[in-house]
Amino acid sequence: MGTGQDVTGIDWTVDSVTVDGTTHRAPARAHVKIEDDRAAGSFGCNQFSGTAQITGDQFRLSHVRTTRMACDNARMTFERALSRTLTSGPLTMTGEGGKLTLAASGGDRVQLSRT
Repeated sequence: MGTGQDVTGIDWTVDSVTVDGTTHRAPARAHVKIEDDRAAGSFGCNQFSGTAQITGDQFRLSHVRTTRMACDNARMTFERALSRTLTSGPLTMTGEGGKLTLAASGGDRVQLSRT
């Protein structure tokens, strides 16, 4: 794997999501924990869980379920961008030193830090 570290069983804080070249900073509560076949966390407002698949340096999140709380516009905008990016298909994982990047083939990416 191109990460140089194990990514499962770790609580990751979402730092930012970059969509169409624009980086959006994450709200304080955004996080994800990846297990062998599950991932769960918060998109910044709503909690989520879904099926996680790791193959080599590829991560895929599917069959996602979320709560349906309404939050302020900024958090909801971030949440939609993060959700779309995490579920957009296989994401390439790279990282080191407690940092992890999940990158889509089109250039969108999620930046995470080990908590």
